[in-house]
Amino acid sequence: MTKVPIVSIVGKSQSGKTLLMEQLIAEFKRRGYRVAALKHSRGGMEVDYPGKDSWRFTRAGSDAVLVSSPGKLAFIKSVDHEPEIEEIMRIIGPDFDIVLAEGFKKSRLPKIEVHREEFGDELVCPRKELSAVITDRPLDIGVPLLARDDTGLIADFIEQTFVRTSSGSGAPNSHTKEGGGEQP
Repeated sequence: MTKVPIVSIVGKSQSGKTLLMEQLIAEFKRRGYRVAALKHSRGGMEVDYPGKDSWRFTRAGSDAVLVSSPGKLAFIKSVDHEPEIEEIMRIIGPDFDIVLAEGFKKSRLPKIEVHREEFGDELVCPRKELSAVITDRPLDIGVPLLARDDTGLIADFIEQTFVRTSSGSGAPNSHTKEGGGEQP
C-alpha cells in the first residue's frame, strides 16, 4: 500500500487559499483522482448545530458521533489536543489518491504558499519549508513560482512533485478506474 500524498496550501488570510483549494479539487477530479480535503481552523469550529441529533448526542456526553446517510458520512469527535496530521489521516484512511490541506502551516507537511503582492513581501512560512509559491509577482526566494491563474500548471506541479513520488506514477492509484469506482 502506498502512502497517500498530502500537500498543504498556506498563506495569509484572504490570500485566495480556499478558492485555490476548490479549483485544485475540481482539477484533480477531472484527472480521475480521488481527493480528500482538510481544513485547519485556528479558532475552533462548530459543525453540529443546536437542535440537531448530532448536537444532542454530543451534549448528552458522547465523545464521538457519526452521522451516516446514503450519500454522506460525518464524524465528530471531541479531542483534548490539537490532532497531528498522522492522527487525522488514520481517521480519513487510505482510500484517496491525494489529500489537499488548507492551513496546517506549522506542520511538517509539504507546503505551497499563496502570496499576493498587496500583502507585502513577507511570507507566512520560512522559505526552507516551501515547495513552491503561487504568486502574482516575481519573488527572489529560491523556490518555484507558479502563476495564480493557472490551476492546470499548479496541479501539474503537485502531481509531478508529490503524487508521482508517492505512488511511482502520475496516474491515480491502480485500484481506481475512471469515475472513481473500485475494480474487483
